[in-house]
Amino acid sequence: MSEHRPMPQAHTHHIHRHAAAPWVELRTSVNTFDCYRAHAHAEYCIGIVDQGCATFHHPEGPSTITPGAVVLIEPQVVHACNPLPSQVWSYRMLFINAAWLHQAVAPLWHMDTPPEGLSFLSRCLNDPGPRHVVHRLCQPVDGEQAAQALAQALPAWVAGLSRPGRPRYDAPPPAELAPAFAALHTAQDQRLSIRELAAACSLSESRFIRRFRQAMGMTPGHYLQNLRLNGARRLLSQGAALADAAHAMGFADQAHLQRAFKAHHAMTPGAYRSVDPPAERKGHA
Repeated sequence: MSEHRPMPQAHTHHIHRHAAAPWVELRTSVNTFDCYRAHAHAEYCIGIVDQGCATFHHPEGPSTITPGAVVLIEPQVVHACNPLPSQVWSYRMLFINAAWLHQAVAPLWHMDTPPEGLSFLSRCLNDPGPRHVVHRLCQPVDGEQAAQALAQALPAWVAGLSRPGRPRYDAPPPAELAPAFAALHTAQDQRLSIRELAAACSLSESRFIRRFRQAMGMTPGHYLQNLRLNGARRLLSQGAALADAAHAMGFADQAHLQRAFKAHHAMTPGAYRSVDPPAERKGHA
């Protein structure tokens, strides 16, 4: 018999974007049981838990996060964050364009050129200071003034909690897998078989899958789908039609994108593409 779970009230996932701040996107998820497979983003992510407890899976190992905890995730780092069994949780997550953030922190670090990447000094913060800062950062941008304030506050805060360079757990893929990665990143709109990818690396299919999972924390198929969904997300945020985004990223059709996107993001691509009107800048419980 399946375990009974009370239905959460006002179960919502919302995306907040504003033309004055195209380099950032805010997700708010309220009273949800939704869980996520291991995945990676193209953006830097800063999140805060507003309600409930969750397990944060990260290359450095899992940890339990509680209300008020702040999580910090670099681009391409495989992770997952899911509520404890039979518990609802609420959280907010900022997705920050990597190139914009590199450009913004460079003068703060007295660098003549933007760094190629940055690494957070911690993946989880539980102190009141960061909690209050991130609570203020994770609010919908509602105009030019709010966008300018965020553009100043966000890089300044990040610069004090990170260093230039890639995270130590984000090593480049092994050389023997380089042909497969080249194919995956340049032919996302095409059909790619495990046999072809393994042959390009001069490996058997079973060894290729095993080596790929060891290196990336996910199978080649899951990795490709993650790339395609991130690409579809980018196109949808720019206003692309669902059918166009599906075709451009190699999905069989719009329905295929719908199913994969919903499973990956707990919301439909249409809901993601639509932007809610600016919300009042109220605090969360």
